[in-house]
Amino acid sequence: MLNGKSVLITGGTGSFGKKFTEIILKRYPEVKRLVIYSRDELKQFDMAQLFPFEKFPQVRFFIGDVRDYPRFKRACQGIDVIIHAAALKQVPAAEYNPDEFIKTNINGAQNVIDAALGSDVKIVVALSTDKAAAPINLYGATKLVSDKLFIAANNIKGRKDIRFSAVRYGNVMGSRGSVIPFFMEKAKTGIIPITDKEMTRFNISLEEGVEMVLWAIENAIGGEIFVPKIPSYTIETVAKAIAPNAKLDYIGIRPGEKIHEEMITESDSYNTIEFDKYFAILPSNANKQKYIEHYKGHEIPKGYKYNSGTNSDWETIETMREKIVKFVDPDFKAF
Repeated sequence: MLNGKSVLITGGTGSFGKKFTEIILKRYPEVKRLVIYSRDELKQFDMAQLFPFEKFPQVRFFIGDVRDYPRFKRACQGIDVIIHAAALKQVPAAEYNPDEFIKTNINGAQNVIDAALGSDVKIVVALSTDKAAAPINLYGATKLVSDKLFIAANNIKGRKDIRFSAVRYGNVMGSRGSVIPFFMEKAKTGIIPITDKEMTRFNISLEEGVEMVLWAIENAIGGEIFVPKIPSYTIETVAKAIAPNAKLDYIGIRPGEKIHEEMITESDSYNTIEFDKYFAILPSNANKQKYIEHYKGHEIPKGYKYNSGTNSDWETIETMREKIVKFVDPDFKAF
């Protein structure tokens, strides 16, 4: 699928980008170019130690910001596929620095779209978040706008052979700044801060996130927001899986947080189809039957909500520990 192609990933030095690069180089060793586009020179230096030029000459590092359109447009020369993973993501930081999140998550998304339309890119897959569904925080609102921009880009491509889609999933296990490494560090003190006893989230591994993006590259028609069928967990379950003897300190939810996350809202259900491992939220003006036939899927019930609190699939303390060992730290032992 990607052998002989040139691929660019924005925010490529992040947790997703590093795992994506690792999997691509193993699965598609004849990929023509894999361009890591990000603004942090130190992270690029560190990543270059993992993927040295002598061993992986197809990996290129391009310093730049998605806010800088001329720079990003230059990076798109000769690119076939763009994975847009660059974003500002911390919910509390967004509440206090909204203009910065707007510049990166919204204006940056439009720059990616414009650069792709102005070059020979064929496929763009943007990474979304569960917080973009019925957002109550600034971060989620910016990602909702980003999703809308990428989906609407299919309406302005004219006769260009290009398709834009997005993938939306929940908390990624072990990613930078996520709850598992945070709790593992706090467990050393014997006290783990818990926002709320009832709080739930969706759970996905980096590997599963990468597989979903690769699936979208190969299968998307364009215009879809893909949503995976994944388990939920309570924040308490994560804490007890990591440190069953630690004291739990209930500190209350942070600014902009929800008790439960949604990936498909009741309003989304009217334009959503289901198949195999995924849902696909379609544009309101889409030919739904075309997508149903393409994916061999079916419509979901009107009014259906895919909510982390009402999900039918749940992680237990035992399954969470197993996944921490498998996806985060193979040497993990509960504190």
